Amino acid sequence: MTEPLRVLLADDQTLVRTGFRMILGADGIDVVAEATDGAEAVEAVRRTRPDVVLMDVRMPEMDGLEATRRILTGAPGEPRVIILTTFDLDRYVYAALSAGASGFLLKDVTPEHLTAAVRTVRTGDALLAPTITRRLVQRFAHRDGDTATLHRDLASLTPRELEVLGLLARGLSNAELATRLHLAEATVKTHVARILAKLGLRDRVQAVIAAYETGLITAGTHEPVQPPAERA
Repeated sequence: MTEPLRVLLADDQTLVRTGFRMILGADGIDVVAEATDGAEAVEAVRRTRPDVVLMDVRMPEMDGLEATRRILTGAPGEPRVIILTTFDLDRYVYAALSAGASGFLLKDVTPEHLTAAVRTVRTGDALLAPTITRRLVQRFAHRDGDTATLHRDLASLTPRELEVLGLLARGLSNAELATRLHLAEATVKTHVARILAKLGLRDRVQAVIAAYETGLITAGTHEPVQPPAERA
């Protein structure tokens, strides 16, 4: 048997923590600790080593954004973080995703969606559909498209990987990428895995953010911007 999934709840509202604990427990998911602010969450993660953290954005003392940054330090065994918010497309959510969070949930999430989300990120998948991430980026990533330059890390990608990253940022699934590029879906998965590894990204959410923030894709465009070396 596999080990039970271990979750830490970080929220300053007792009712939210109690409700989530009951929902997760009923589905066989262990809540190993609770925290009422970001500082408590950071300490509890170090002490209990959960698989997943459900992190409220707005808490006293230390908010969920700073706590997420401190938790996701790149140390071995770091948990996956899901951001909890009452506001769709909250600016803090975008910042937390950029810091390494694996997705976000609204606090009025259904019990079924909550447990499915926790199980999804535990496996290493991102919770957000790329199309939702794209909306976040377009709304909150303030940048000048005319002066955008490609991040030096993109130089490590092959032309095919740049193409895959650009299409991934437009919200295409692996199956859609395979059809568009006339490739096997397994080959697409390999390309995506190599992109994440080369750029040091944890999942597709961060890949979408990177595509916009590096200038590979700009808000309102439909095709990836070619790197300087490949422009006609």
